Amino acid sequence: MTWVRARAATTWAVALFAVCLSLAYLVPNSPNLALAGAAAVALAGIALYDPVLLPLVAMPLLVVSNRVGGGGLNLSMADAALFAAFWPALFFGRRPYTRLMRTALWLCGIYQVGSLFTVIANPYRQNTVEWFHAALLVGGALVVGWAVGASGRANLGVGLFVLMCVAVGIDATILGASTGFSDPIYPDFPVPLAKNFAGPLLSWAALVCFALPSWLRWPTWATVPAFVICTLGTFATQSRQALVGLGVGMVIIAFRPGLGRRFGRKLLLFATTPLMLVVAASVRSDLSGENQFNSTALRVPGLEDGLAVWRTDPLFGAGLRWWIGSPQANGFQPPSVFIEVLSSVGLVGFVAFVILMLGSLAIAWRIEPVVGTLAVAIIASRIVQSQFDQFWVSSLVSVPFVLLGVCLGVQAYNARTARAGSLEGDVAQEAPASAAASRA
Repeated sequence: MTWVRARAATTWAVALFAVCLSLAYLVPNSPNLALAGAAAVALAGIALYDPVLLPLVAMPLLVVSNRVGGGGLNLSMADAALFAAFWPALFFGRRPYTRLMRTALWLCGIYQVGSLFTVIANPYRQNTVEWFHAALLVGGALVVGWAVGASGRANLGVGLFVLMCVAVGIDATILGASTGFSDPIYPDFPVPLAKNFAGPLLSWAALVCFALPSWLRWPTWATVPAFVICTLGTFATQSRQALVGLGVGMVIIAFRPGLGRRFGRKLLLFATTPLMLVVAASVRSDLSGENQFNSTALRVPGLEDGLAVWRTDPLFGAGLRWWIGSPQANGFQPPSVFIEVLSSVGLVGFVAFVILMLGSLAIAWRIEPVVGTLAVAIIASRIVQSQFDQFWVSSLVSVPFVLLGVCLGVQAYNARTARAGSLEGDVAQEAPASAAASRA
């Protein structure tokens, strides 16, 4: 054993010396590369010290849409944080995965295989880059969420996400109140966000507070104000798809059996019903034809263009993010998930996508209701929202899958602690029996 420890210490010492020597060479010759290398070493050290620290830090950063990098590596801050958190979660996260978690990852694999055909059929850079990006937004998000939930720190990770959304919601509510909630609001504190980006995020934070899962460990006096702020912030953005998704999620949470405290949830649902009626009236006004330049009318050409592009290759589509990098590029992402996916990956990828989303919804439903109802509500909310807007948009994809991973991890953590408690109880019962037998 002493020899094994000595060999391990020697290996680490040699590796550390090699890293220091490399950085010393790079500092005068390539300062940017040296800085990147030092950052990578620091992140590796953090991951070894506490594998869940980076996933926890990534949770509030999922709200940040500012761009980092440039050229082919132009990512949002949310995607960059998810990428950095993915590696420690993958290599050092809690194992083994449960059967439901493995099934969720298999579903991600099915979509990646289904969408690979369009990458082969449409060779351009953005298509290939987006294929890996989609894997991160779905499979990577699941792994990060699992690491947070299975570590027993789901309350901290999700709490940080909700607090970040509350800060955005306060700013959106103040700006909305200053205009009488008559115009769409684009929050700019603590980070600038588009209304159709901020709206869904705030609606999901509101759903977390509305569900109030036991593992969150937030008192009612904290969750009710947070729910009100995030709901008012969603309304202030006038992101109608976010409000519709919020309503669907609240109905699921309020009426799914096995949660308890259902009366209070139904009262809150009743209180927010006027918001849904405002959305319905707004959409009806748009469709009346009086204003040909409203947001609903402007989406119709995007749908028609998406269908026209899909007809050029019904089986494999025009490629991922064809509206930017392909020969058919028009700069307008189709504002409906079905048209977007059909035009991008064709019928083959579309079937894989439906399997992914419905399968994820089924997995969330199979988690015990006290833990998994939140995941059901948020995934259903995202499916509904994306019927009226773009789907593959940074953390608007990753957040639902992160929260699904969190719920899967929480269920595994609860099962593990229950088994540990049962074993301790058995040992405690055996000890008096053994003592009595020895006295006899």
